[in-house]
Amino acid sequence: QVQLVESGGGSVQAGGSLRLSCTAIQFTYATMGWFRQAPGNEREGVASLAVDGSTTYADSAKGRFTVSKDYVKNTLYLQMDSLKPEDTAMYYCAGRSSVVRGPPALDVWHYENWGQGTQVTVSS
Repeated sequence: QVQLVESGGGSVQAGGSLRLSCTAIQFTYATMGWFRQAPGNEREGVASLAVDGSTTYADSAKGRFTVSKDYVKNTLYLQMDSLKPEDTAMYYCAGRSSVVRGPPALDVWHYENWGQGTQVTVSS
């Protein structure tokens, strides 16, 4: 069964760090991404990584978050530093199986498989 399993969420104070992990079970995706959704808000893209190593970051993540992948473990990571209360959300991992030209997308519709999410809470 194809699955995306996230972990690493938690509660931290503003300025702290967390590293999220997402392991793809029984499938290797061409593009993977991290998204988040706060209560009352739409799901938004945070960072994505394509098979060629190219990345895309949302403006809110640039300079603070880093997306990477361990290809042996088939696991995607999101290192989040200098966290802010506005980063509080449920974070989801997503995967797309087909290769697409250009930088990896941050659009929700671009991805076909999703994990269950991991909660990140940042207190001031």
